[in-house]
Amino acid sequence: MEKAIFFDLQGTLGGEATGNIEYFIPYPFSKEALSLSKEKGYLNIIITNQSNIGRGFLSMKTYEEQEKRILADFNSDELLVDDFLCCPHQREDNCNCKKPKIGLIQRCVEKYSIDLHQSYVIGDIGKNEIVMAHNAGCRGILVLTGGGKDSLGKFRDAWLGYDAHLIANNVLEAISKIK
Repeated sequence: MEKAIFFDLQGTLGGEATGNIEYFIPYPFSKEALSLSKEKGYLNIIITNQSNIGRGFLSMKTYEEQEKRILADFNSDELLVDDFLCCPHQREDNCNCKKPKIGLIQRCVEKYSIDLHQSYVIGDIGKNEIVMAHNAGCRGILVLTGGGKDSLGKFRDAWLGYDAHLIANNVLEAISKIK
C-alpha cells in the first residue's frame, strides 16, 4: 500500500488562506517540501476547497486554468504533485467532498491504494485539515503560514476536541519532521 500526504493548497503551499486561486503564488520553500516528501516515499496530493466556484465568483474553466498553471509550476523540474482535487461546493450543498469531510481522500484511497494510518494531512486551518485528518484516520499537521496562527488563536474554538499531531512553522519544516 502507498502512503500519502494530503496538502491543503492556499495558506499551506502558498497564497492566502482564503484568497482567490487566481492570485496563488507558491511559497519559496514549497517545491523543496514536495520534493522532500517524494524522497521519503509519499504520494503528494493537493486537496482544496474552492467554494467561490459554487458561489458563482469563479468559473470552473478559470479554476481549471489555475490548477494547470499551479501543477505546471510545481511539476516543472520533476513530478512532485501526483494528484490535485477540488471541492467546488458551498457548505450548504452538504457534499461529501468539502473539508473536513473525507470524500476526496476516499477517492484517492481507492485510486492509489493508500494506507491512511501511514499518511498525513497538512494544512493551515484546523477546522478543515486537522478535523479532516482525524475523520480519515490520518495524522494531521497544522502549519503556521496562511491562517495557521489564527487557527491556533482566535479560531481555536472552531476545532475544539481535535489536536494536531504536529505544529510546524511551514510545510518544509513539517515534512522535515516526519519519517
